[in-house]
Amino acid sequence: MVRARRMTAMDLMTNELTTSLSQVVLAASICTRSGKPLLSRQFRPMPRSRVDGLLAAFPKLIPVNSQHTTVETNDVRFVYQPFEELYVLLITNKGSNILQDINTLSLLVRLISSLTPAMSEPAILHHAFDLLCAFDEVVSLGYKENVSLAQVRNVLEGESHEEKIQEIIARNKEAEAKEELKRRAKQLEMQRREQQRLAQAGGGGVSRSGGFGAGGGMAGGYSSVPRYEAPAPAQEYRTPSPAPAAQKPAFKGSGMKLGKKGKTDLISALGGEADVEPEPEPEPEPVVEAVEVSADVLDKVEQESIHVTIKEQLAVTLLRDGGIQSFELKGDLDLRVNDAALSKLRLTLAQRDYAELQFKQHPNVAKFTGSEKVIGLKDPSRSFPVGQGLGVLRWRMSTKDESHVPLNVTVWPQPRGDGTSDVAVEYELEAQHLTLRNVVISIPIPPGALPSVTGDADWRISGNSFVWTIDTIDSDNSNGSLEFRSQGDADAFFPVNVGFAASGSLADVEVAKATLIEGGDETFSQERILTVDKYEIV
Repeated sequence: MVRARRMTAMDLMTNELTTSLSQVVLAASICTRSGKPLLSRQFRPMPRSRVDGLLAAFPKLIPVNSQHTTVETNDVRFVYQPFEELYVLLITNKGSNILQDINTLSLLVRLISSLTPAMSEPAILHHAFDLLCAFDEVVSLGYKENVSLAQVRNVLEGESHEEKIQEIIARNKEAEAKEELKRRAKQLEMQRREQQRLAQAGGGGVSRSGGFGAGGGMAGGYSSVPRYEAPAPAQEYRTPSPAPAAQKPAFKGSGMKLGKKGKTDLISALGGEADVEPEPEPEPEPVVEAVEVSADVLDKVEQESIHVTIKEQLAVTLLRDGGIQSFELKGDLDLRVNDAALSKLRLTLAQRDYAELQFKQHPNVAKFTGSEKVIGLKDPSRSFPVGQGLGVLRWRMSTKDESHVPLNVTVWPQPRGDGTSDVAVEYELEAQHLTLRNVVISIPIPPGALPSVTGDADWRISGNSFVWTIDTIDSDNSNGSLEFRSQGDADAFFPVNVGFAASGSLADVEVAKATLIEGGDETFSQERILTVDKYEIV
């Protein structure tokens, strides 16, 4: 009896393992309405002829005017999503979890939309390699991986923080090399012009064979060389005593005056006039680290079948003593509907004071009327596209009001009189409804400067920039300060560049509700992102 029970338990384990292995995704494919395969990735061993036959028979299985997204045969199940001319589908075993398959298909559709500019045959074929790699990241050996859209995009792009830092350092070095080349080119141009001037003057009253007096012991004159070299003493002079006052150059003009301070060796060696000040060499402009902060540092939002994305980009230039030189905020609202049954809808913006915003709608979207801001199609019988994002609204704001600046950064250098300055840096969050992430404040410093920092902060030296990084600034951590001492005067620490990414809308644009045309409110997801295109203090 005991042996019989053991065999029964083993049989049950074998049956359970066999059942679990059957619950897999066999293939992910993209085909035309006629069943022509454009792209297919098999996750279990299947001959190509079998896949071609299944895809060719698939369109014939779909009932006319069907509202379902699954069809079955005796052996397999098709989970699909239609587009204008294409189908995106999964071929699974009939024992697979259909809810999980729908979730997998939704992620694949979002990946395809993000990797291709349009859901068309040429675009699919052009990005076939990227799509196959994306499919492999989502499904492995027939089983869905626990990954999100952002994680797959990061894997495909292969982004590296260290690589970005090295690229910034390389750009700074390249900029420094270009400045050095410009400086040397200007020096050579000055030397060439001075030589031409002396050559023209040599044809007149200046004698090029003059010596140190009638004796002519130092005959030969001066040669036009870029650097001064002391002439070798004549053989008859045995002592280093200076020549008598009577022995003056036979030619007119001040000539070469040794020991004259305030004049460059170049002008003296070339026999220039003593009262001519040389042109000052231009100081190379400080190379400031480019501040670019990606929105990937923000928390991701779980997307519903109706998803709204609000993105804003800020470009602002502030004056170090207060005031705004320029301020421009651009935003857009993107709507994505992943369920055809919810594609006929209207969005209503939250009640806010939008008086300073200039709105612009998509050509197919009706203009705002009255005080309520409603986003809907001009033709109510039409529906929004399914499975792809559509920019339905844009806005712009330009102002001189400092109250709209989200983050106030103050840099206060105080010269000490010995060539160094004490620099106080302070920030304060003005837009309390925003959460700023990965805030970077980049301050230029003179080349070779080694600042000493007071206080505990996350800072580093990158090229010719002092970079202070703050992980999060929000209403609970709305201000902070830092002090450091460095070589340089007050102007050496400008312009200051700031970068960050924020969760929220600076203009406080928000969708309050989504309403179906046929009636009734529908749940939706929403994410709001603010990034910086330019944030400079001059």
